[in-house]
Parts: sequence; C-alpha cells; structure tokens
Amino acid sequence: MGDRWQVAVDRGVCIGSGLCASTAPEGFRLDSARQSHPVTDEMAAQEAVLAAAEGCPVEAIVITEVDSGEALFPPEE
Repeated sequence: MGDRWQVAVDRGVCIGSGLCASTAPEGFRLDSARQSHPVTDEMAAQEAVLAAAEGCPVEAIVITEVDSGEALFPPEE
C-alpha cells in the first residue's frame, strides 16, 4: 500500500449507513444529512480506512494511491 491515499465518497451512492464513520472515525464523518465524507481528501494510508471502504454496503468509497494514481478500492473487475 502507498503512503498517501486520495479518498472520496460518491454522495450520490452513499446511503448514510454510518459504517465508515464507525469503522474509521479518523477518516470519515457524517454530515447533518447523514451523508459520509472523508475528513480530508488526501490522507496517510490506514488499514481502518480500507476496511471502511470494503465494508461499505454500496461501495460508495473510492481510494486511490496518490503517487501512482492506482485505484486501490473498489477493485477493478
């Protein structure tokens, strides 16, 4: 895994389950509309953030390695 990740949440897909914020509270917050957003667009690689993306029931979280631009999640089919 790279040292820095770009993290985004597709708010059109997010259903506001809160799983990401509970799994990785340092990486995600829910707003007043119960939509998830990353605490910051770019962050240090963290297992909890990847676990939150993998556990998202609608795969609304996208993680990309900053240096290489490689998509880490969701995996390419």
